[in-house]
Amino acid sequence: MKLKTLIVDDEPLALDVLETFIQRVEGLELVGRCENGIQAFNLLQKGGIDLLFLDIEMPTLDGLELLRSLHNPPKVIITTAYRDYAVESYELDVIDYLVKPIPFQRFVKAVNKVQQKSEEIDLVTEANAFKPQAPAGKPEAMFIKVDKRIVKVYFNEILFIESLKDYIRVHTTTESYVTYQTMNGIGEILPEDDFARIHKSFIVAIHKVTSIEANDLIVNNRSLPIGRSFREDILEKIYKTGVLAVK
Repeated sequence: MKLKTLIVDDEPLALDVLETFIQRVEGLELVGRCENGIQAFNLLQKGGIDLLFLDIEMPTLDGLELLRSLHNPPKVIITTAYRDYAVESYELDVIDYLVKPIPFQRFVKAVNKVQQKSEEIDLVTEANAFKPQAPAGKPEAMFIKVDKRIVKVYFNEILFIESLKDYIRVHTTTESYVTYQTMNGIGEILPEDDFARIHKSFIVAIHKVTSIEANDLIVNNRSLPIGRSFREDILEKIYKTGVLAVK
């Protein structure tokens, strides 16, 4: 079974080198490339990543800050041009610390450490096969860039999201945030069981809908239009909640 691998680095050339290395190792499967910590955080929230190759010095959210923000991180190999962070990295339980430029042989050695660690984890899992397992939790929040700030937005506080051409406005129970993002892009981040696209310009939090009025949904006293192509899907999802009045 191949390890599903994500690479994170703000330098496109470094991403290309790592991708080439991964393609040469039979036990790895590249599932994503991220150019900053925010992208990586939102992708990692969805789960399914076994191994993370992570740069440290990146704008906005650096690699170590990203690691500290993860409740259940995958196995991590640091890839950096700086030796200064080694001690701090190992305190965060990274598997290995690679200094750029990275020789392929050194890359393979690091991957071997990960595979050995994976075998140890498999043995522990087998030994505890009959113990009840706690259910995996849904991601609780996402990070978005608002002006020069990075803001943590909890999914259960979002009312709806509004398209502003190249930007979106995230309306929450307390305030709203404008960030550079597309509706399709934010849709990939939001938990699909809790949010639904109702119009080319709107995504709503299903459990925040209070009523349906003709061709509109009411969310926090705001009337939002339902697009014809979205109507059947959104009504089915809303009726399943059983918590609204139909007028």
